[in-house]
Amino acid sequence: MSRVYTTSNGRPVTFATASQTVGHRGPILLQDFHLIDLLAHFDRERIPERVVHAKGAGAFGDFVVTHDITDLTDADIFSEIGKKTKVAVRFSTVGGEKGSSDAARDPHGFSIKFYTEEGNWDMVGNNTPIFFIRDGVKFPTFIHTQKRNPQTNLKDATAFWDFLSSNQESIHEIIHLFSDRGTPLSYRHMNTYSGHTFKFTKRDGSFRYVKIHVLTNQGNKTLNNEESEHLASSNPDWHTQDLFNAIDQGDYPSWDIQVQVLEPEQAEKFRWNIFDITKIWPHSEVPLRPVGRMTLNRNPQNYFAEIEQIAVSPAHLVPGIEPTADPMLQARLFSYSDTQRHRLGVNYQQLPVNAPLHAYAPFQRDGPAAMNGNYGADPSYPSPLSPNEYKPVDVGVAHETWVGRATYDLQEVTDEDFVQAKWLWDVLGRTPGQQENLVHNVVVHLFAAVPEVRERTYGMFSRVDRTLGQRIKAATEEQVLKVKRNGQKDDVLAELTKRLGSRPSL
Repeated sequence: MSRVYTTSNGRPVTFATASQTVGHRGPILLQDFHLIDLLAHFDRERIPERVVHAKGAGAFGDFVVTHDITDLTDADIFSEIGKKTKVAVRFSTVGGEKGSSDAARDPHGFSIKFYTEEGNWDMVGNNTPIFFIRDGVKFPTFIHTQKRNPQTNLKDATAFWDFLSSNQESIHEIIHLFSDRGTPLSYRHMNTYSGHTFKFTKRDGSFRYVKIHVLTNQGNKTLNNEESEHLASSNPDWHTQDLFNAIDQGDYPSWDIQVQVLEPEQAEKFRWNIFDITKIWPHSEVPLRPVGRMTLNRNPQNYFAEIEQIAVSPAHLVPGIEPTADPMLQARLFSYSDTQRHRLGVNYQQLPVNAPLHAYAPFQRDGPAAMNGNYGADPSYPSPLSPNEYKPVDVGVAHETWVGRATYDLQEVTDEDFVQAKWLWDVLGRTPGQQENLVHNVVVHLFAAVPEVRERTYGMFSRVDRTLGQRIKAATEEQVLKVKRNGQKDDVLAELTKRLGSRPSL
């Protein structure tokens, strides 16, 4: 049976491609509801762009438990080997706008929504196991430096390096980002990490600290700087296209989920603050433990409904998985959910892609776009008159006890912040060309910053390795002189600049 076009209120449309007018040449009529209905919706069909992670792609699939970890957590998702859970995944860049390149030198987001029997669990991750900063109060200003200059509306190398060289706890992530690890070959060929420390808990009150790793089975493959720049101009949707085509052709990508685990007693003696997201837990000290496998096997049927409207938040946890005192995590627990309410409305979790398998939250009522019947006549408060049984919240899980006075933790940068960055620099040296690529990738970005910021940045890299700082300084200043001599950094731009200077005769 063929379907009939209708207006939004369901009235059949007689002419879908013609407006109602006074005669053949007269004005259109305001009473033409199909026209007004269509235009009014069109004017409002774009929702606010994500402040971060605006450019993205996604797919759907399953997570299957392959190893028993019930000694670590009572989370239902991990309750037995072979248990299958539906998942939705969104991949993204971080700083770029919605139309920017997938292959940009940028951390890449990789977040997973697990539709568990006890609620939705969102694992919000990036393709690097660490981050630039460890205090949430720096996050908005850091992101501002990745965006456009407020006066010129251009990307600003000075702001980028000014912030990072003034907050040198970022050095570990900088070396990740400006090595070839900073530009994944595709979404299928990159890992994701929780970065933050979480707790796996049990009903007996015990808990462990964990970091979560999601490791690609396609091989962790990357691009060099020139390949990345080529894709930015030739096919900025390279990663999005590759993911869709692979799944469409039945080449389903998969990832193994593993965890690092620390007992509370181990955490107290650990060399680094386990809540510091600028640090890793070395695998030699905290080995990975396998958990399960995730496979993506379905593309979205409608990008807007299923990917643009998907809303993830690290605050979306389930019994058996809890947050920790990680200061960046604590800030994100609020920020992510808050931005989703701004983008999608207060009832965003009623949208099909965000809706949990089971939900009964009659304390949250009304607001725009309530889609679940608004809980009918059920009381909007906990009441013994309600036919529903309100079970008390489980308060048996042990938590840390924190005692202290209110203060501002400035977390001074020390030599310890450069130790793991030095390890990574040395690791890059084991693969021919990787240290050279890091230097090159920094130089082609840093040279555009002002002299004071360049000098401060050379000092930051020198604290990792004196030779690294010297190499970056020499190559960057050479690039600065080259640009001054040539006017532009390549012949094509130089020719285009000449053409800009010419004016047609009148």
